[in-house]
Amino acid sequence: MHAFDVLGDPVRRRILELLARGERTAGGIGEVIQEEFGISQPAVSQHLRVLRDNGFTTVRPDGARRLYAVDPRGLREVDEWLAGFRRFWAPKLDALATELARGRRARRAQPPTEDRSTR
Repeated sequence: MHAFDVLGDPVRRRILELLARGERTAGGIGEVIQEEFGISQPAVSQHLRVLRDNGFTTVRPDGARRLYAVDPRGLREVDEWLAGFRRFWAPKLDALATELARGRRARRAQPPTEDRSTR
């Protein structure tokens, strides 16, 4: 399955968002996804399997629990594909960074203003 086919599903994208914050149990993922999407636990398990089988997550046993984490190798294919498009936004982001830095310098150069609310 192509990376974008895997990530095209909003449930799988949400699972990856949850895992981006750190390792989670299958049950913890299931609780959030079932509440947000109204799907069954077996459906959540199927999404986890698709992510795992396509290299987007890892799973490790911890006693009776299964702990899932993001596997960055699955995201490499996406990153490589996006590399051809970065030229469209990279200069704009660089320009934004320059303007933000310019604004910070300008604020630091201004003398402190008196707080009129304390009078």
